[in-house]
Amino acid sequence: MTRKLAAILVADVVGYSRLAGADEDRILARLRTLRSDLVDPTIAVHNGRVVKRTGDGSIIEFRSVVDAVRCAIEVQTAMVERNIGVPPEHRIEFRVGIHLGDVVEENDGDLMGDGVNIAARLEGVAQPGAICLSEDAYRQVRARLDLAVTDLGPIQLKNIAEPMRAYSLQVGPISQPALARQPGEQHAAKLPSAASVPDKPSIAVLAFNNMSGDAEQEYFSDGISEDIITDLSKLSELHVIARNSSFVYKNVTASVPEMAKALGVRYVLEGSVRKAGNRVRVTAQLIDASNGGHIWASRFDRDLTDIFAVQDELTQEIVTALKLNLTHGDQNRLAQGRAVDVRAYELLLRGREQASAHSRTGNCAARSLAADAIAIDPGYAAAQALISFTHVLDYINAWSTDPEASLRIGLDLAQQAVEMAEQQPNGHFALGMACMWNRELDRARAEVLRGLALSPNSAALLMLMAHIQIFSGDPATALKTLDASMRLDPHYPEVLFQFLADAHFSLGDYEQAIIAIEQRLQQNAQSETAYALLASCYGHLGRKEEGQQAWRKALQINPNFSVERRRRVLPFRNPEDFERRVEGLRKAGVTVPDVRQC
Repeated sequence: MTRKLAAILVADVVGYSRLAGADEDRILARLRTLRSDLVDPTIAVHNGRVVKRTGDGSIIEFRSVVDAVRCAIEVQTAMVERNIGVPPEHRIEFRVGIHLGDVVEENDGDLMGDGVNIAARLEGVAQPGAICLSEDAYRQVRARLDLAVTDLGPIQLKNIAEPMRAYSLQVGPISQPALARQPGEQHAAKLPSAASVPDKPSIAVLAFNNMSGDAEQEYFSDGISEDIITDLSKLSELHVIARNSSFVYKNVTASVPEMAKALGVRYVLEGSVRKAGNRVRVTAQLIDASNGGHIWASRFDRDLTDIFAVQDELTQEIVTALKLNLTHGDQNRLAQGRAVDVRAYELLLRGREQASAHSRTGNCAARSLAADAIAIDPGYAAAQALISFTHVLDYINAWSTDPEASLRIGLDLAQQAVEMAEQQPNGHFALGMACMWNRELDRARAEVLRGLALSPNSAALLMLMAHIQIFSGDPATALKTLDASMRLDPHYPEVLFQFLADAHFSLGDYEQAIIAIEQRLQQNAQSETAYALLASCYGHLGRKEEGQQAWRKALQINPNFSVERRRRVLPFRNPEDFERRVEGLRKAGVTVPDVRQC
């Protein structure tokens, strides 16, 4: 038994009893998934140690209050994004209490003492989505924070003798002064409450339910759903909603007509996957949202090795049910072969799940899993494309010790992926992305066009094309491309708002750029690139004080990001397009170059 000073974080789920009472199995499965995908990796990144789990809560020890607060902010910010589109009564929200105090460590690693008790009591008074700090903890981080901080004053905590001063950090949507200044104005970044249904047949594939009785198998049911979306996206006669938007309704109680109206589709595909040993059962039903009628339903009971045949048959039956007149090109694209070894396929699904976290740890995990898939099946082009993607992300985010080498590796691997499977759009996406960041903009455009010819409904390829158009000096066309992407992905991904902001900035429309940036910050308040561009916008508009405030926020998020590196990395064809950003910073009173920013 030893006594020491430690930063203690205590967290639990708001309204857990109510959530569990509605559907205990589902809430437990969602919690396990959140812990494995978000909470535990974030704790590890910030050098935390889980002391114990207490049902829906956790007690975690950190080496410093800074690490504890950064971990809490990252998790709470991610939860804001994950809860977008989820009704309040179904959201998982955390309360967090943090204290720096004296603790006693038992021989088995358990912690006891006032340090733990105070953190637990602070968690109890925190608001949903908020972080409550003791005065001792707040003193350690106050110079590093730029969130909304509320001084709660002295609070009498249960079983704590003396009142303690506490501070609340609210992580969540920011205010929108730009929107308030222009009431009723229409702009590209406005989130729709309902999307218009296109003229041609339109469909959304919901995340299939995991019926395996094991939350760890969630990746498999999600992967099946995503691959069905990928297959249907190859059909030019069909309007297919992107995974990002259709998966918003995962584990959400909503009627099919409500979901269809929000997504702008007539048809909805829902189903389930039960995987047990070497057997798999897939059920699916196609619903006409205009009248709620079932057009088609089927069940497939097969060996796990037949999962690719199941996907092919399911896609063909949907095509038949919708009475689509496939072009010769559509038929050829659907006839393309798949990976044969199901072990490699499962590893790829796990890798894709990790990559979707958009974090350094998730990126590394995705690369490792994809490499394991290639070790089983050396010709697995999709796994090769995923590895390429992770290396390019290392370059963009400076996540590796040699970012330039990461880009070269990513470019080589993407080229190999295309050579392995010329008819697979993911290889062209990876190569297009690598070429763009390698300043080969014309080659990047050609690869994206090849990808779109193979997958006309790919919102990801359209967004990449818009990015290339912005860097090529054609922001007006980029806005049209982004509009096409938004029709396929009406629950817009966070990065889309950055592209909108970039395009409007390049056109000199700084007010519209600010609106788009604020929309991004609603989803991710920790985006340094958004704050940096916001500072430049304010500078061009002569709003110097707001520009400096945005710049300070950028610096506080990541002090190691530099203007000079942005100048080297962003592949603008015309260097003046980047220098306009620098000029905006100067007008805001920021000294550049040689100023560190996030």
